[in-house]
Amino acid sequence: MARDRVVTPEQQSEDREPAVVQPEGGPALRPVRMAEYVGQPDLVERLSIALEAVRQRKETMEHVLLHGPPGLGKTTLAHVIATEMGTRLYTTSGPALSKAGDLIGTLTRMSEGDVLFIDEIHRMPAAVEEYIYPAMEDFKVDFTVDSGMHAKVITVGLKPFTLIGATTRAGLLTQPLRSRFGISHHLDYYGTDELLVILHRAAEKLSMSDVSADALQEIGIRSRGTPRVALRLLRRVRDFAQVRASGKVTGKVVVEALALEGVDDHGLDELDRKYLRSILETYGGGPVGLEAIAATMGDDASTLEDVVEPYLLQSGFLARTRQGRCLTSSGYELLGASAPRDLFE
Repeated sequence: MARDRVVTPEQQSEDREPAVVQPEGGPALRPVRMAEYVGQPDLVERLSIALEAVRQRKETMEHVLLHGPPGLGKTTLAHVIATEMGTRLYTTSGPALSKAGDLIGTLTRMSEGDVLFIDEIHRMPAAVEEYIYPAMEDFKVDFTVDSGMHAKVITVGLKPFTLIGATTRAGLLTQPLRSRFGISHHLDYYGTDELLVILHRAAEKLSMSDVSADALQEIGIRSRGTPRVALRLLRRVRDFAQVRASGKVTGKVVVEALALEGVDDHGLDELDRKYLRSILETYGGGPVGLEAIAATMGDDASTLEDVVEPYLLQSGFLARTRQGRCLTSSGYELLGASAPRDLFE
């Protein structure tokens, strides 16, 4: 049976939330309050000010758009905002809203101040998007009943609510939708120090009492700057330590556990290394187009672009040029090859 890619930032079954979450509930390893949230300091400050202001005025929070790579805390922030507002959170996704009735049904159930979180909002159908404009601005929905000479428009009033949209492809959002969000922010990758704080808290919640500081440091370095990946690696290390090391988590145990998962000291897994080797061995280090790489690997081009390339680009192993993808000098060094003298000249 195929094993889930342990370093992928894409959401897995162990990360998913229920459709409706009570404010006082929440996932075990995720922060519940804004004060507990680690990382993204600029965004946290902006949201804290906005939340305090609307609480003082007893108003509904402005609509929020969060964009950036997967696994950086967009869903977690939606839960935190709902908790801070003392309201309920309703979660859905762009592809799940296949028709207008799906959206209207959710909106009419919501009470005043509730939060609607739409993940991958850029994948919401255009027909549904048209209905969300008046809902966001005027808290009402107009829909047409029947057709022809018997057609009539029915207006349904909605209680004031907050829409939080999350997307990994902000460029695919239409301008009319983007302009209706009062707060918009790009989430950046985390530093190792921030990941260490998250890992320390998670280790305590998982009752991992016998874990060394260098073990957590090793996990943080290999976590690709992504909290979701860090927590998943921590779970795999906990399982390995329980079975092979009597529950004791040391730096050596982490190295052995993640070697078994195929994760190297740069946080790269076999799919990342296969991608880089394809460029080097088949195309001489590049430049080469994404479709050609995907065909060589027998993989999907969009998967490579969304899941594999972002971290390779951020780590400096890969470069995108007008001619295509190229290995950088660090990429050549990683694969044990010599970079050509005229690289990027």
